[in-house]
Amino acid sequence: MAKAKEFTVTIEDKPGALGKCFVALAERVVNILAFQSYVEERENLVRFLADDPLTAKAVLGSLRMNFEETDVAVVRLPHRPGELGRAASRLGEKKINIDYSYCGMDPGSTRGLLVFGVDNLTSAATLLDELAAEDALEDA
Repeated sequence: MAKAKEFTVTIEDKPGALGKCFVALAERVVNILAFQSYVEERENLVRFLADDPLTAKAVLGSLRMNFEETDVAVVRLPHRPGELGRAASRLGEKKINIDYSYCGMDPGSTRGLLVFGVDNLTSAATLLDELAAEDALEDA
């Protein structure tokens, strides 16, 4: 799974607004796998991956939230020092620019879920699949 649907939601920068969005997703049993949130120009911009993108999209629509869907490159790697650097370096070696990144965890997993917004999704996805395969061989 080197590609995933990411949601970028623009939320009012006021107390409780982010919680309202995430509570509404949880009420529909949508689990957030990874997210990042930051304020820019008085708006809270939230990027996240959900375990059920179709339901997440329906929830965001029902809340009349301003959101976009984007494909991002993802990889699951062991949660240990150096893994983020290894993945980012591998992308850089192939001249793939990372526009942003963040991480999370899959439920019940000890592996980190690394998310990359990149300028070449297809190449990045292939490369990250190879990286995950290498790691699987090392663990075997």
